[in-house]
Amino acid sequence: MTPNAASSPSGSPGPSRRGFLASTAVATAAVAGGMPLLAACGGADKGSREGTTSGKDAKRLLPAYVASNVVTPDIPSKNGSSMGFTAKLDVATLKTSVPRKLGKGGKVTVMSPFWGSPPKQDNPYYTSMNALTGVDVQWRNQDGNTYDQKLGAVLASSDVPDVVVVPGWNMMGKIPSAVISKFADLGPYLSGDKVKDYPNLAAIPTDAWQRSLFGGKLMGLPMPASYVTNIVPLYRQDVFQREGYQVPTSPDEFTALCKDITNARAKRWACGDMKWTAFNIWGVFPGSDKPLWWNLVDGKLVNRVETDAYLEALEWTRKLFAAGYVHPDFKLGKSQATDPGAKFAAGEFLIYNNDISSWYGQRASQATQNPDFRIWGMDLFGPDGGDPTLWAAEPAGIFAFVNKKASESVVRDVLAVADVTAAPYGTKEWMMTNYGVEGTHYTIKNGVPVKNDRGNNEVNNAFVMIASPASTLAHPDFPDITEGQVTWQQKMGGFTRKTSFWGLQITEPSRYANLASNFEQLEDDIARGHKKISDMQQAVSDWKRQGGDKLRDWYKKLLDENGSAAN
Repeated sequence: MTPNAASSPSGSPGPSRRGFLASTAVATAAVAGGMPLLAACGGADKGSREGTTSGKDAKRLLPAYVASNVVTPDIPSKNGSSMGFTAKLDVATLKTSVPRKLGKGGKVTVMSPFWGSPPKQDNPYYTSMNALTGVDVQWRNQDGNTYDQKLGAVLASSDVPDVVVVPGWNMMGKIPSAVISKFADLGPYLSGDKVKDYPNLAAIPTDAWQRSLFGGKLMGLPMPASYVTNIVPLYRQDVFQREGYQVPTSPDEFTALCKDITNARAKRWACGDMKWTAFNIWGVFPGSDKPLWWNLVDGKLVNRVETDAYLEALEWTRKLFAAGYVHPDFKLGKSQATDPGAKFAAGEFLIYNNDISSWYGQRASQATQNPDFRIWGMDLFGPDGGDPTLWAAEPAGIFAFVNKKASESVVRDVLAVADVTAAPYGTKEWMMTNYGVEGTHYTIKNGVPVKNDRGNNEVNNAFVMIASPASTLAHPDFPDITEGQVTWQQKMGGFTRKTSFWGLQITEPSRYANLASNFEQLEDDIARGHKKISDMQQAVSDWKRQGGDKLRDWYKKLLDENGSAAN
């Protein structure tokens, strides 16, 4: 349900940026003046789109944080991990976190990405949620795989719904400028103690709200996320145990294992496209948000594409393809367009990197037809087999924005819905948001709620997009997966650092909007042997000449004036 499973407490496998056809739509609104739009960084608030917000000004805009005491996690958050719940969910004793219905019965239209076949508007899940919140939410679900195109078109038009969901990976190009132009300032409703009218929103971590500051205003309702990388190298634990394979602890061991596993005649390959894991092994700066591409290294601001680690990670990935260890489907470029889970489950390959949500999703999907199926996550390691150097992901992954033209009553109704959808695990509101109606969408089996087919179709990709609680993992049917996921995050979190611009909402000048748009495709072409490392070196040289060096100066000035977010 989210791009980061730590934000997917229902345990359902969620959409990921990696499931998108990776391109970003650009709205027609222009960024004025080429000045930075920076949230919660140093510098004075100029009260305009060109300004920055920091210090006292940021504190004035951010909602007060009031931790929820409704439920207590079995595994507390540590090192940036999600919190985890492993105990069985007793539906009969669920707590109430929203004692009074806040919605006033108004109609609210919401445009949001949806992965799968959207249900009809009058389905029992939507109508039950509307009854719970007191708001008539009308969904304009759009295909998640092409959402970027729809988003750009809608933001460039005059027909903008009351609420528009914008995934963080679409927050590129001119989209942030369009956000500032089209959507409402929520500060008058949520800043400071005002948020206490909505206790579940008040319990959202401040870092997530910080990412919701655009152009000097509090504009987004965030979906909090663990800042530990959400990309896990997953492997078939059952097959490893049966065949006696050892989990690798270095790139060389990984390559040797791949050679041992691969038998093309038997239609078994070792792995999928391991590019994202390679980037983590070699400590490459994150690539999901452009400001994170930059980091201060020995006093110089460096972009990830300029580093030796970037090239070394690509070369290692290329060698896995060249040696024939990668399943043929990935050679066709399907690794980023489709879910390879079915062939992983069939044992055609034994290792692949995916969103942490797949750890649970694969296990759950195989529970009935293949009860011996087991999946687990490998610990990441460094290029020499030592500890890895990992880089923090952003503390919020998806945002919901309210139309600037919306009346106060509509804004209040949206916040009423958000206060319900942000309810913590173990509450009645969380149960309805994530499981739907008992008997219609799920049943209780051995004390565990289990969705039926209708639940899997209808209770999906919708209300959780409006707002979510602090990063949580909870799988009542497979508590061992919950423990494994959170433990993995905690361990990897111990090796995780923050880049200089972590947690800051920045809009680059429009003249640089598409400067790096071709790098991802070139990465994939190199991995598959269609291009060479020298082609990437040439592309980096061109990038620097065409604006990369000037963009570096722009970011460096921002850093000099405002300080680093790294710790």
